[in-house]
Amino acid sequence: MDIRRLSTADVGFEQALKDLLAFETAQDDKIDQVVADILRDVKTRGDAAVLEYTHRFDRLQAATMAELELSQKELKAALDNLPAEQRKALREAADRVRSYHEKQLMSSWTYTEDDGTLLGQQVTSLDRVGLYVPGGKAAYPSSVLMNAIPAKVAGVQELIMVVPTPDGEKNALVLAAAAVCGVDRVFCIGGAQAVGALAYGTQTVPQVDKIVGPGNAYVAAAKRRVFGVVGIDMVAGPSEILVICDGKTDPDWIAMDLFSQAEHDELAQAILLSPDADFLDKVAASINRQVEEMPRKEIIRTSLESRGALIQVRDLEEAARLSNYIAPEHLELSVDDPLAFSKKIKHAGAIFMGRDTCESLGDYCAGPNHVLPTSRTARFSSPLGVYDFQKRSSLIMVSADGAQKLGRIAATLAYGEGLQAHARSAEYRLKD
Repeated sequence: MDIRRLSTADVGFEQALKDLLAFETAQDDKIDQVVADILRDVKTRGDAAVLEYTHRFDRLQAATMAELELSQKELKAALDNLPAEQRKALREAADRVRSYHEKQLMSSWTYTEDDGTLLGQQVTSLDRVGLYVPGGKAAYPSSVLMNAIPAKVAGVQELIMVVPTPDGEKNALVLAAAAVCGVDRVFCIGGAQAVGALAYGTQTVPQVDKIVGPGNAYVAAAKRRVFGVVGIDMVAGPSEILVICDGKTDPDWIAMDLFSQAEHDELAQAILLSPDADFLDKVAASINRQVEEMPRKEIIRTSLESRGALIQVRDLEEAARLSNYIAPEHLELSVDDPLAFSKKIKHAGAIFMGRDTCESLGDYCAGPNHVLPTSRTARFSSPLGVYDFQKRSSLIMVSADGAQKLGRIAATLAYGEGLQAHARSAEYRLKD
């Protein structure tokens, strides 16, 4: 395999790194137009449009939306019928995810100033959230856990899941995960039509306040278009992993860690930084040997050859600086004192510390959320969490004495802005 080798000592390294990280995020005009038409149709015709598109794209013939909604009994049956080992793993992962996210809950607070004025913040949950889950062959029960559990922990009253079931193919693990998470309603619909149903509401699907969850290019385009009508979590790019290693970890482990993201799709990105050139050689050899054993070897090979890299750095300090520039979705610190080293990291979606902490543990059961910022957006974005399903209202209760001081300040600034009604409104409360 011809995986790119770079060194920070090379002339032109900075440009080579920019080229490596470049990813075209512009929306495909053809996809965007198709999505715009679907959303407009769903907004206008509601259930009838959703049924029509579900028949066209998923080959499901249903006369009513009721036929596409799964009952709680069906969800529970999916859970009960799982092999015992899968059921146990699903419950244990859910418990860990729930326990972690319970610590994220924001609290309301107030304080009172000397003149009796009360200020503060009131935290409330969203009322209703829509969860998009990929279906059919690309089924991810872990996505149900990571999106549904923080919503429920936040206090969301109603969680509506949409999951396409092409040709009627339902994934038992996905449905079981919905049961474990307490999802309230599940509809077997997908694509832009499902996003439109959640965003605008139909005769059967109620309008939600926010839509979360991954999907294909049509789903991503639809989420972009409905943002503002409803909230969305993010429009994610391809999966990413950056590994910083001092050269003391088994090269087979590191190679497989790179594979763990490369196997997602051909556009995924896997990069290794190390000051040890011999170690980079060993990892390259391991990649070439182990890739032949992987069921998704063609995807891994394409990903690593087109967007992967093994980069030699001068030292670990330089590796930290590069990492902060790359701002990866997943960052593994395979070094002697990873906790101390993590203090040098400012920008990363999730930081996996230590030689035994592989990224895949975070995907499924460690506890923190696996919905993470990609494409360098970790510079200004955070993982999905309970806070994404809560909102804050400012609390202001000005005392009569407080209104004397604040009224004069407000009136002065309002007159300066030419807003006389603002000023007069404040002045009416003045006692002299």
